[in-house]
Amino acid sequence: MQTAGVASNSVQAPSSDIVFACSNCATSYVVDAAAAGMTVNCEKCGKPTTVPKTTIVAAAETAVRISDLQHQLKENESQRTEITSYINQLSIQLHRWQLRLKSLNERQEKLQADLASLSASRAE
Repeated sequence: MQTAGVASNSVQAPSSDIVFACSNCATSYVVDAAAAGMTVNCEKCGKPTTVPKTTIVAAAETAVRISDLQHQLKENESQRTEITSYINQLSIQLHRWQLRLKSLNERQEKLQADLASLSASRAE
């Protein structure tokens, strides 16, 4: 029962849920308020994590923050994939230019050798 003078957002109803993230791998969880303060093993990483003692408002804010961070992670991964693709394309192009330069250098050496042999035979 709530007493007068206590803000409603600082009291947690027994049937409310706590939304939190594993302190090791950031996997999101929703547990019953009765689990507040307990240490549980994460289903993803297997490491122990403590269920926070939180209010309903804080739990909602945490859920929004977790959702926002997961969205940012997806967006970041998409951008990383795009940049990696660009790097791969440019690496292939660089390799092609290096092969072309190598063949031009070989051609230059051959032409210089041919010129030198013609100049030597002319001098005789």
